[in-house]
Amino acid sequence: MKKILLIFSLAVSTLLLAQQKPTLFLIGDSTMATKENPDKNPEHGWGQVLPQFLTNGIEIQNHAVNGRSSKSFRTEGRWDQVEKQLKKGDFVIIQFGHNDQKIKDSTKFTNPYTQYRANLERYVNEARAKGATPVLMTSIVRRNFNENGVLIDTHKEYPLVVRMVANDLKVPFVDMQLLTEQMEIAYGPENSKKLHLYYKEGEDPYYPKGKEDDTHLSKLGAETVAKLAAKSLKTLKIGLEKYIK
Repeated sequence: MKKILLIFSLAVSTLLLAQQKPTLFLIGDSTMATKENPDKNPEHGWGQVLPQFLTNGIEIQNHAVNGRSSKSFRTEGRWDQVEKQLKKGDFVIIQFGHNDQKIKDSTKFTNPYTQYRANLERYVNEARAKGATPVLMTSIVRRNFNENGVLIDTHKEYPLVVRMVANDLKVPFVDMQLLTEQMEIAYGPENSKKLHLYYKEGEDPYYPKGKEDDTHLSKLGAETVAKLAAKSLKTLKIGLEKYIK
């Protein structure tokens, strides 16, 4: 009888520990998203490789999806899927901006100072209402060097608004725009192609006709960006640092 009670007690303890394990949720766009066919597909999102920098003491759910903005992620019900799972002690990384700029697509475009800002504030407030800790991130930069080797910004007002919301609502903040800008510059105009998807015709079977993509990340690019993100998250001192290797 004692043995049965001991086994039952251990089972209950294990279940309680599992229930208490926090979850890190990622919401964002293609630069963060998990790509299909990872063994063959050269493209990787930085959220896809982030787990290798975390311990098994935390769960990770990457809900980022290609082509989503702060608006369409919610209107498609994707935030609902996250919000209903949120519990006290969880974390939510919020990184939108690339697709909010799409002025020719009414399902995605947001005015940076009005709709975009309101969307970010709503994500933050709703995460906090569930006892979770939101983390705001600016978008990663595009590889966009001019003829003089100067990296030119493509995100305009959107990263500024992320900074404003983080400051005004006292939200933990990681400036991925700055970190990835420094990364691209360090690699330089030519070498930085390794961070992205640059293939000549016939060079990679996944892109038989070749590929030149300055926005999305190669595996090297994704791992480099994820490492930058993890290092910065560790310095925030919000409780997430104990789960980062």
